[in-house]
Amino acid sequence: MKKINLSSERIKPVIISVLIIVCVITMKVFGIYDYISMDNIENLQTWIKSFEPLGPIVYIFIFIVGCLLFLPAPPLVILAGLVFGPLMGTLWTALAAIIADATAFLVARYAARDMIAKWANENKSFKRIDEGVKKEGWRILMITRLIPVFPYMIQSYAYGLTNIQFSSYILVSWICTIPGIIAFTFMGGAIGSDGSAMKIFMYLAIGAIVFMGISLIPRYVVKKKGINMYELE
Repeated sequence: MKKINLSSERIKPVIISVLIIVCVITMKVFGIYDYISMDNIENLQTWIKSFEPLGPIVYIFIFIVGCLLFLPAPPLVILAGLVFGPLMGTLWTALAAIIADATAFLVARYAARDMIAKWANENKSFKRIDEGVKKEGWRILMITRLIPVFPYMIQSYAYGLTNIQFSSYILVSWICTIPGIIAFTFMGGAIGSDGSAMKIFMYLAIGAIVFMGISLIPRYVVKKKGINMYELE
């Protein structure tokens, strides 16, 4: 079995960040974003805000249901930046994410354990995670959260079958989720910003810096603790 190439994993967020920034700037400069999606964005913003003061609750509900049904989270996080701005978007998404994580974990541990366990027992990736949790505890959770070798919400269900404590699972998952939420909500804020070019670039810079910083954490922990992580794909 091959070990995770941490150098490769570290460079991926840098490349993704650069591509996102280039795409956003291109869309802004040439007006592509206005032409393609502005109407949809405005309609969605209007629809969510029409529920005020319950707009955030509507968004949180959409986010939780979407995550539990395995919809990609980044578009939903970017949506929060568009609708609520980067700061409040981060707050509401962080709240929604912790509820979604907790729900998936508890469903797997108590409500649908037999069904999920049947899948997990046939999955080599889960078996390695389960063994890793027994040896290294929350550190394995942190590394797999920050190196998404398979979908985030599948992890959330899978961890409900391990012996990790619920409190440790929630705390570590939340801490590891926050940087990504900040990155994507600030990118969403940049896309939807009607402010100055400086403000747009500031949002993009914050998002990119946070996103790239995420990649440094797993490398540090693996090296510091001497954890032997195998590729989970």
